[in-house]
Amino acid sequence: MTPFSTRKPLRAAALASTAVLAIILTGCSDSEDNFDISSQIGPDPVLPEPSQSLLPDLKVAPVVGWGEDETPTVAEGFTVTAYARDLSNPRTVHTLPNGDVLVVQSKAPPGKPVERPKDVIRGFIMSIASGGGGEAKPTNLITLLRDTDRDGTVDERHDLLKDLNSPFGLAFADDTLYVAAADAVLAYDYTLGQNEITMPPRVVTPLPGGPINHHWTKDLALSPDGRFLYASVGSNSNAGERGLEAEKGRAAIWQIDRESGASRVYASGLRNPNGLTFNPESGALWTVVNERDELGPNLVPDYMTSVKDRAFYGWPWSYYGQHVDPRLHPPRPDMVAQAIKPDYALSSHVAALGLTFSYGMGMPGPYANGAFVGNRGSWNRDHFNGYKVLFVPFENGKPSGPPQDIVTGFLNGEEEARGRPVGLGFDGTGALLVADDAGNTVWRVTADGATPPAEPLGTDQMPEGSPAATALQGAAPEAGAAGAADAPTPAADPAAPSPDAGATGAPDATAPAQDPAVAPTPAPPVDPGNGTLAPPSTTPSQTDVPATAPEGAVEDAQPTPSTDAAPPTQP
Repeated sequence: MTPFSTRKPLRAAALASTAVLAIILTGCSDSEDNFDISSQIGPDPVLPEPSQSLLPDLKVAPVVGWGEDETPTVAEGFTVTAYARDLSNPRTVHTLPNGDVLVVQSKAPPGKPVERPKDVIRGFIMSIASGGGGEAKPTNLITLLRDTDRDGTVDERHDLLKDLNSPFGLAFADDTLYVAAADAVLAYDYTLGQNEITMPPRVVTPLPGGPINHHWTKDLALSPDGRFLYASVGSNSNAGERGLEAEKGRAAIWQIDRESGASRVYASGLRNPNGLTFNPESGALWTVVNERDELGPNLVPDYMTSVKDRAFYGWPWSYYGQHVDPRLHPPRPDMVAQAIKPDYALSSHVAALGLTFSYGMGMPGPYANGAFVGNRGSWNRDHFNGYKVLFVPFENGKPSGPPQDIVTGFLNGEEEARGRPVGLGFDGTGALLVADDAGNTVWRVTADGATPPAEPLGTDQMPEGSPAATALQGAAPEAGAAGAADAPTPAADPAAPSPDAGATGAPDATAPAQDPAVAPTPAPPVDPGNGTLAPPSTTPSQTDVPATAPEGAVEDAQPTPSTDAAPPTQP
């Protein structure tokens, strides 16, 4: 929370900076006054012709924070209160099976190289558009919030883990807390009810990290059967301008065997996926994706989509299916032909980062089945877009109607940012939680007529009675423990590969040819036992850490030695 006494100088400095930028950028972009952004929401968005300029469209909302009695605005029938204040860049929220809520707080890793004048401008813009003002507090930590009597008020607050490497995503299973840091998935021994973790973690698998790490947030989801982790890895560039070598293993979602650490690219061509979560109605994995910039203020729409095994979603060669990005040379029509269209556009530059499903959470009728989406907000168009949490109704596992604004008011009347919504989740009572990384607050949103669940439901659990939970219960009882090498993939996990996938090398059973995310299998990660990666002599440089291939590495739960890895199929 930023006190009123500090808001004036913050606002003055921010406005002076943006005024300078406005002068510099005058005349650099096309007008968007007549474009209806609602035409870009839904399964078939309007896509204008690409437009390029010397500098991208920019309009920055300087962060001023929330006043003492200020809160966001909510739709009729909802109530919002502060669940936790005085945090330090809260990015995601994760509820444990006992109802404890973990809040991941983090900032980008330092040391990103500056290669173009645009990088200098972008860095300056991000410094204005981030943070909540006031005194800087330590970040890169995970804080536990405990509501002991389930009355919607936090009774205990403990810092569970500190001094992490830009954490973002979490998962919990079998007394193990999984943390997706900027360069690896880590596993910590953890018993529900603990207030602090002191033992070092083990490295489950390294992920592409520095020194560039352009999109550093790595989200995490646990498959309904508990066998696999799914990790999102964003691209190292806007549209491939750093070369494809820097994109190995990136712009992708990885599938990781939880026991062995064996991994592979599950889906690719996703520029910056986040908000990984499973739909309790269909059992499918879903994500929200931040699309590319610098093609004009109304391109390219960010989107949410179900994630299909071995699917390619276009980046960097095409967008929203097979619309060619004219900046890519040489063109790759063979890659464009493999790109599939996502499910639901959210409009351009909203910066969607949070996603959670309401199915089985006790929400009243109109909100009982759908997705809440956290749009952090634009900085690269002439008019602001995003800065809200919206609800998209679902039916039969798919979006079924237009969105509704649920939480707004993150921009004040002077177009300053009081906050910016990022990660979403539900607390142990079924109330919606919103991580506000610029306002340093987690907001709690309740709905009139909601029916709280009798017991807390963890983020990684499927609601009792949901189709995904029912399918899981109907799986063969003789199946071994999750992660066992001889255990078949349960039918209830639609995100898992089919048993014979990749065995024949058929075109529909492999990743797209020459997809930069796909590369030969690395050796198993070396774990010194203290939560750090192995020395450079035994671990590939982070820009070269790929997801494993061939596909059988995960099904067999055994990483394939790098010397025996087959090269990707050539077109």
